[in-house]
Amino acid sequence: MPEGDSVFQLSRRLQFMTGRRVLGCSLRVPRWATTDVSGSTVAGVWPYGKYLFMDFGEQILQTHLKMEGTWRVGLKGDRWSTPGWKARVVLELEGAPEYPRPIEVVGFELGMVKVLPSADYAAAIAHLGPDVLGENWDEQEACERIARRPERAIGAALLDQRNLAGVGNEYRAEICFLAGLHPATPVSEVDVAKVVRITRRLMWANRLATKRVSTGINRIGETAYVFGRYARPCRRCGSRIEKDFLGGVDRGGDEGELERVIWFCPTCQPISHAG
Repeated sequence: MPEGDSVFQLSRRLQFMTGRRVLGCSLRVPRWATTDVSGSTVAGVWPYGKYLFMDFGEQILQTHLKMEGTWRVGLKGDRWSTPGWKARVVLELEGAPEYPRPIEVVGFELGMVKVLPSADYAAAIAHLGPDVLGENWDEQEACERIARRPERAIGAALLDQRNLAGVGNEYRAEICFLAGLHPATPVSEVDVAKVVRITRRLMWANRLATKRVSTGINRIGETAYVFGRYARPCRRCGSRIEKDFLGGVDRGGDEGELERVIWFCPTCQPISHAG
């Protein structure tokens, strides 16, 4: 599932767009259907947490993959493997001598598409915490944001993009295991700095990987400690991995309080530590 590393890798794949002129543009969402950046030059493509940004000079396109979103790069006229009605963004870019046709960049099933004036970029990300994979990663700021709600479960705090941007449910599960914490443990009982350092270290180690690995073993079925491993033996102690749900109240944040599945080892992450 898309998390911060997925968008980081996507951004790297789309860096070729920078400096190319836009020949055609179709934003297939009602609010932005009349927006056209044709004629502009792509000034930059970058990630921030789970968001992808494309700068067209005076306007910036902000998108979010959510659960089903994908991007396709090909040549204009090539057949799409995904039905056309699922396309939300279609950009036609000038090619190069080695390309016989313009380049087509298509975003399918994107969970969010938004266009904003370039001057509004800072305001658009102001509510987000530090980007875990960002060049300007600020560990102290992330810790301070998490600590503002000491009664909150650490698992919910990690998913809240207002605290730190980029963590999703898979990383949340593995981070809590590596920290020896049940996801429902209150922030007040947690070494927040330790958790945040584990988060950065784990995601940074996987930022260029084709497969997420928490265990250090890059073999099918052996990459995770607890994520998706319900009823299987813990790789450390042999206890059966359990699962439950955490959250259930949407407080208007980015996934912070939505009910999500949690996986944990009852021995390595004892629930008695939770409030």
